[in-house]
Amino acid sequence: MAETARTAVGVIGRALSRTGGALVRSVRKVTHAQGMGESGLAKLIELNVFHAGGDAAMAVGLAGTLFFAVPTGEARGRVALYLLVTMAPFAVVAPLIGPFLDRVRHGRRWAIGLTMATRGFLCWVMAGGVATGELWLYPLVFACLVASKAHNVTRAAAVPRLLPGDVPLVTANSRISLAGSIGAGVTGAVAVGVATFGPQWALRLAFVVFTAGTILAITLPARVDSAEGEEPLPLVDVGRTLRRIPTLVVLGLQGNAAFRAFSGLLLMFMAFLLRETPLAGHSATVQVAAVATAAGAGNLCGTALGAVARARRADAVIQLLLVISAITAAVTAVFYGLATVGALAFVAGFAQQLGKLSLDALIQAEVPEQVRTSVFARSETVLQLSWVVGGCVGIALPLIPQLGLGLCVVGLTAALTVVIRTHRRARAVPRPSPS
Repeated sequence: MAETARTAVGVIGRALSRTGGALVRSVRKVTHAQGMGESGLAKLIELNVFHAGGDAAMAVGLAGTLFFAVPTGEARGRVALYLLVTMAPFAVVAPLIGPFLDRVRHGRRWAIGLTMATRGFLCWVMAGGVATGELWLYPLVFACLVASKAHNVTRAAAVPRLLPGDVPLVTANSRISLAGSIGAGVTGAVAVGVATFGPQWALRLAFVVFTAGTILAITLPARVDSAEGEEPLPLVDVGRTLRRIPTLVVLGLQGNAAFRAFSGLLLMFMAFLLRETPLAGHSATVQVAAVATAAGAGNLCGTALGAVARARRADAVIQLLLVISAITAAVTAVFYGLATVGALAFVAGFAQQLGKLSLDALIQAEVPEQVRTSVFARSETVLQLSWVVGGCVGIALPLIPQLGLGLCVVGLTAALTVVIRTHRRARAVPRPSPS
């Protein structure tokens, strides 16, 4: 019997090894295409596998400490607490981390590595208390979220330094996101498996992933740290430049704020609605899982489309996504059912991801290098706050399908109106050239 078990384990191990090797080769083939291997962008793309994978493993390890493991009334309070915990790091990132990273451009590799090392250390510490749900976990989760956001804004500011001449920014950003989706999916699945032995094992897996990511971050190309062509920027100039953010970037931020609020409202509202009053034909668990899967598929499709898109009109993409989202929400409100709700979740995930890629491209193309990290940090703050506001509205709304979906239509239509006005203003005012 023992011999049979060892044989089975060996067969499974060899199969996983072959599968993993094939996956790695496929990913490297994509990441090294179009000169990205020679420019060093491939390493930054692959680094996002560890970044997103570690975050996914950490989320699996902490999943039992929050969310739907309690009755609906209590769950709403816990989710509200979760939203506050996730919102706070962005309030820290914007005024502090962004300007700080703008001033240490020569140390971007070490800054990225530090965000990985910090999360790895904290995950190892949290593994000791997650099983009992210790209260001191919350400040550690807070610190991990701050480190994750600092990683995102620093990485985004480094992308233009490694970009091959013939690769659009949207394509580069989407390949980074696609690599992150793969890392989150694979590592998250493994984390779910090891979490059957206890949530602390998922956190220990996150520690291993973040440690590997730390090493990879330090080996990024030296040009990530290059400050060639940049000048030191006094604090007063940072504030003055940020107040002159290009109009196209404002447009992108307005549209993406609407996508995030829409996504947060839809997620929270539908999760509680389907749990409390599920549609006929399937259990509440199956329906919530189907909607979540549709949203994830939309997110992945948005990333994949961005990876192959050659269009450079990111502002037009954002306006089109708002139109599609508003129409889909209206159809779902009129023909409420699992199929239309799934389609709406898909569109929400798709719009949020492709819209964010377009915003990143606008910031990287339009904002001067010396304040780009600060703009990224502040944009992340706005987007997270928008998601939190939408989520809080979704939690507070009465569980009436047409009410929540109708509010989505109104909000998206209002956002489209604002974005169109901003676009007209952008066309009327000459765009300053980045410096």
